[in-house]
Amino acid sequence: MTETKPQRSAAKSSLSARLLVLTVFFVMLAEFLIYTPSISRFRKVYLEEHVATAHLATLALEASADGMISGDLEKELLHHADSYGVILTQANRRMLMLSGKMPPKVDATFDLRQGTFVMWIRDAFAALTQKENRVLRVIGTSPKDPTVAVEVLLDETPMRVAMYSYSARILELSIVISLFTAGLVYLSLQMLMVRPMRRVTDSMMAFRENPEDEERTITPSGRQDEIGVAQRELADMQRDLRAALQQKSRLATLGAAVAKINHDLRNSLATAMLVSDRLADIDDPEVKQVTPRLYGAIDRAVTLCSQTLNYVSDGTPAVKPSLFHLHELVAEVSAAMRAAETPPNGFAVDNAVDMELDLEGDRQQLFRVLSNLAQNARQAGAGTVRVSAEKDDGSIVIEVADDGPGLAPKARSRLFQPFAGSARQGGIGLGLVIVRDILRAHGGDITLTETGETGTRFHLDLPLRPRGERRRRSRRDGA
Repeated sequence: MTETKPQRSAAKSSLSARLLVLTVFFVMLAEFLIYTPSISRFRKVYLEEHVATAHLATLALEASADGMISGDLEKELLHHADSYGVILTQANRRMLMLSGKMPPKVDATFDLRQGTFVMWIRDAFAALTQKENRVLRVIGTSPKDPTVAVEVLLDETPMRVAMYSYSARILELSIVISLFTAGLVYLSLQMLMVRPMRRVTDSMMAFRENPEDEERTITPSGRQDEIGVAQRELADMQRDLRAALQQKSRLATLGAAVAKINHDLRNSLATAMLVSDRLADIDDPEVKQVTPRLYGAIDRAVTLCSQTLNYVSDGTPAVKPSLFHLHELVAEVSAAMRAAETPPNGFAVDNAVDMELDLEGDRQQLFRVLSNLAQNARQAGAGTVRVSAEKDDGSIVIEVADDGPGLAPKARSRLFQPFAGSARQGGIGLGLVIVRDILRAHGGDITLTETGETGTRFHLDLPLRPRGERRRRSRRDGA
């Protein structure tokens, strides 16, 4: 299998570049949200200023003795007011004050005394999107006299040009602010996040290339934030993983070595058995007393070799499911335990499983599970093991409880570690490991729920159908 070397992300798709682009985008979005009410306010102020200017233009009429002015002066005042005409309304009396020769047709009317925030925004954007000039009739209150209403006729184009100029200034300012802010955010994130995260990813890539090299372990910084926690957790994970790899390498070496000497070891044990058989024929009381212990030692040596080889070579157990009564399986385990006791010491398996409870699974492997648990309990000093079961939401929970002295704290901490979790002298710590592997192959698991002076209790969770069988049935149903 060809190992692919991890590649760094391109500059345009790096986290820094994305953060820069997102910062510019979000600042521009914020500026647009600010611009929206600003442009409507600009238009409103523009119209209010023209209303105030128009009212000031009418003061020339009040200064004249007869309330009349020359045509040239009227044109000059209207030019300065940038309007076609000005009308004042006071005390419900409407008076034409200033006007050109013929007022143009009014295209739209806007009353500055009325309106809402949304309406002003709508009118502002409507003005920006106009392509032709409109004549506007604008009504507002005089800033000098609140009792006087002023009506002004004016062109919309000069106002739209002023709004475009204002928008261009806002856009330029927004671009400068967004780039400046994005630069500051970019530098800050580069120093606070991107560089430390790049250091973490570099350590991951280096560790992936050679996990057993201790120099490739990341050195955590003194940061107390999330990145500091990630660095420390990564360093711990690398050390733990390196230790696990070293342990698995040793176990693999051990398995290879045991496999190589298995043949010679079995020949040696066979020779020892033959010698033991000949010793059994010697009519010497001392020899007859020692021979059973010799048989037991040879049998334990064979068992140790067989269990070690089976664990190393088996891998994940293959599940061959069938439907059977769980009560009958427990009864077979009880009978096998009684037959294996030489001499009998009173150990018993209490079968409390309902006679009608069916289970679909690999019968041979589940027999091995219950036998291992019962054997562990007997070797730990228990006199009785009680097996019960019940259905629980699509699964079956099997409880295996004994009345032994309980597990030692050291055995509890390494309960499911191969070659390390044995609770008795001379054990190799594979019984519970094999049990867990078989249950997980079925889609279940084993849990230690209680241990102490009154005994030890395990819960075995098994689905009603094994995981592999569920997949096969769903494929058949789909077909």
